[in-house]
Amino acid sequence: MNNLTLVGRYVLFAVIATLVNLATQHLSLATYNDPHFGLPLAMVAGTATGLVVKYVLDKRWIFGDMSTGLATHSRKFGLYTLMGLFTTAIFWGTELTFYAVFQTSHMRDLGAIIGLSIGYVMKYRLDKRFVFDREQLT
Repeated sequence: MNNLTLVGRYVLFAVIATLVNLATQHLSLATYNDPHFGLPLAMVAGTATGLVVKYVLDKRWIFGDMSTGLATHSRKFGLYTLMGLFTTAIFWGTELTFYAVFQTSHMRDLGAIIGLSIGYVMKYRLDKRFVFDREQLT
């Protein structure tokens, strides 16, 4: 796969995962908008759904990983999640900072988009190196 195709797919998948994340957050907040726990729960739910969608798309269409089996998927998804912890901190920090400064859901979403964008660039490099290393693919 050439670099342009790779970048195009990665950006498309990041957009899809971001939309899933934000849609899940909005649905969660519409369902449970507690002033203390509503936003943190929505962020966790959005992160979880976005993570699963992005893993499924990246595994096959970015890294060409055709491996199968519960043990293999569990290990790789665990590593994929681990690589996402640092990038999630960037995403959540940016989202919460925008919300704290601007106090609107639109600016919170903009913070989420900026944080996710930064995080996805970093995550690609981590995933390529530690999760989907070509020598480890089966």
